[in-house]
Amino acid sequence: MSSKGILYMIPCPISDEREPQDVLPAENKRVVDELDYFIVENTRSARRFLSKYKIAKKIDDLEFVELNEHTPSGVAIEAMIKPLLAGRSAGVISEAGVPGVADPGALVVEACHRHGIRVVPLVGPSSILLAVMASGLNGQSFAFNGYLPIKPAERSKALKIIEKKVKSEGQSQVFIEAPYRNVKLAEQIVQSCAADLRLVIACDITSPNEYIAMKPIAEWRRMPLPDIAKRPTIFIIG
Repeated sequence: MSSKGILYMIPCPISDEREPQDVLPAENKRVVDELDYFIVENTRSARRFLSKYKIAKKIDDLEFVELNEHTPSGVAIEAMIKPLLAGRSAGVISEAGVPGVADPGALVVEACHRHGIRVVPLVGPSSILLAVMASGLNGQSFAFNGYLPIKPAERSKALKIIEKKVKSEGQSQVFIEAPYRNVKLAEQIVQSCAADLRLVIACDITSPNEYIAMKPIAEWRRMPLPDIAKRPTIFIIG
């Protein structure tokens, strides 16, 4: 009976304007050069990343399967890990940053743990952690809330819960939004949250246009909001 393969969690740059070699350790490439099977959020972006990475194998000789919001759960996930059960190693690649965090790659990781397949996370940029690092807010206790509700009334309720956690526990609250809805969310935070809370807006992290600022909400109210429309942004309230 052959030994099982290894599932490698492969980070990629957050910004398309950064070369993989600029933000990823050299050891990562040595791992990727050995792989020919990849479980990816988007095949096109994964191929582009691997091409820019100048990996050892030809891109057309690699096998890609997609794991995203359109992938049916259960049987499809089990099919993805069959090659690993037979001894073939694989890499998981998100569209940006680290896979498995705010990313559907977590589903295949869970399946690998159930089947006793080793999972190895490689070092790379996480916009969530980078934003917390640069926030000046509580880095000992923080929570990632993912996406807040889209409807204003439901989002307002979610913000009140977040505000309560910050005030009662001192816990920094991290969340994201679809880039085209960034402005609406930022406006609602500034208008509805307590003036003494602090808000971090971290935009285009690691890109040449990176913007990271932390100010009390009272101060955000007195100034124009930064241009964050259609730009990947992390929000932190603390």
